[in-house]
Amino acid sequence: MAFTFKPYTPAAKYKTAAAYFSMEFAVDQALKTYSGGLGFLAGSHMRSGYELKQNLVGISILWSFGYYDQGRNEDQSMRADFRHKHYSFLEDTGLVFPITIHGADVHVKALYLAPEVFGTVPMFFLTTDIAENDHLSRTISHHLYDPDAAARVAQSILLGVGGGKLLDLLGRHTDVYHLNEGHGLPLAFYLYEKHGRDLAEVQKRLVFTTHTPELAGNEERPMKLLTDMSFFGAVPADEIRRVARIGDGDSLNYTLTALRFARKANAVSKVHGIVSLEMWGHYEGICPIIPITNSQNGTYWRDPQLADALKGKDDAALLARKQELKKDLFKIVADQTGNIFDPEVLTVVWARRFAGYKRADLILHHFDRFVQLANDIQRPIQMIWAGKPYPKDYGAVALFNEIIKRTAHLKNCAVLTGYELDLSAALKKGSDIWLNTPRFPREASGTSGMTAAMNASVNLSIADGWIPEFCRHGENGFLIAHADETRPDAVKDDQEATALLDVLEYTVVPMYYDQPKNFLKVVKTAMKEVEPAFESGRMAKEYYEQLYK
Repeated sequence: MAFTFKPYTPAAKYKTAAAYFSMEFAVDQALKTYSGGLGFLAGSHMRSGYELKQNLVGISILWSFGYYDQGRNEDQSMRADFRHKHYSFLEDTGLVFPITIHGADVHVKALYLAPEVFGTVPMFFLTTDIAENDHLSRTISHHLYDPDAAARVAQSILLGVGGGKLLDLLGRHTDVYHLNEGHGLPLAFYLYEKHGRDLAEVQKRLVFTTHTPELAGNEERPMKLLTDMSFFGAVPADEIRRVARIGDGDSLNYTLTALRFARKANAVSKVHGIVSLEMWGHYEGICPIIPITNSQNGTYWRDPQLADALKGKDDAALLARKQELKKDLFKIVADQTGNIFDPEVLTVVWARRFAGYKRADLILHHFDRFVQLANDIQRPIQMIWAGKPYPKDYGAVALFNEIIKRTAHLKNCAVLTGYELDLSAALKKGSDIWLNTPRFPREASGTSGMTAAMNASVNLSIADGWIPEFCRHGENGFLIAHADETRPDAVKDDQEATALLDVLEYTVVPMYYDQPKNFLKVVKTAMKEVEPAFESGRMAKEYYEQLYK
């Protein structure tokens, strides 16, 4: 039976037909198509879009091997495993169509995720891992963020051109094409060709979300590689040089080009909005950049019993439920590490994508002081780390393993593997303190602390990303003073590590143990204030009101 796309009837105020292109989506533990925060954000967006009945579809790639499965070697160090994934809940649309990559036809198959499966807007996942393709073409959709440069370019073509072409084949009229990060940039050139090579016509339809607050993190590729790979479709390279304003340059910056082909773009927090304008504002021909702060879906993330206890002003029920959730987390800790944690003890968690600038080991910088603080007989601390480094980021992998080694003798410390949606939820629900230590101003938004706050885990954070919009020290969270950003990194690390331990030792620990009512007040204030401001219904609404109109 032929596939017919029949989406739900959209709400009247969300009739504008939009399509959201993202390299990764974290919509459910069962669907391994994400690596970290970008995917968590995109997944929450799709869920809130569905709850609001927005006329939105999601477009992504079906990664045959996902990102990777994080296991352990015999010495407890992390191991990246790659296993082929199978999903019976994705519907085969029967649509197989060609796109051009490196001057040759590559066949693309589209699979459909219906809204009722996970409570998302309609979503399509593209794959080249089909019998119609040769081996090399099949590998394009094997690994999320393939380390090979040509493969990464091919993945961008698959997302952008494949997604654009799919919408045309479905006969789905699309008013707004939304690029989440620059990965799907070839969509801009597909639309440019489709609309008579008129840049103004593309700008009428394209919007863009930028996530990266540093130049080095914004993808840039040599023009020769892009031209050889058919990145620009049928548009000649000379014309691209003119409309993308790169002149005689040797390379093309994805973010800058997206800002020139879009009618409007958004940064992902107010701080990031300022940083983005400092980065890109002096370039000619860019679109306006407005801040729309990232957020997370409450229905998916919040624990219903905690939320009910808060709503019912039942402190005893809230505290009892938190104890249960801590015990649930500690079963995972014991299973993975052999350490038995105590639900009465203050539990601090650092868990997110494992990138160097996020400084997972900052709390260990003054190691002897940390150990003394953690092992205090009267007022101890339990510490848990989790996160997935990019498997080819050997520095980040080494840091993960170094934390395992340095804390192996501490029975109140644990490093967990398998940081995906389910473990992330368990850590947020089972922690008392959610630690966030990025190097300012490199965290564009960060969203893990939002869902932690929903689940009675208090943020202890550097004031970067979304945190300055939310956190008031001692009222709904705790702030770590950041050093002068012009100082050398080693100096900043030293000062901020001291500041972190100071806040823990002199503010957080005494409040938790000696003033439990005050600590509970901070917990409840954060729970009340994090929604709706940092719940993704607000974000999805703002996209329609501020970006799509």
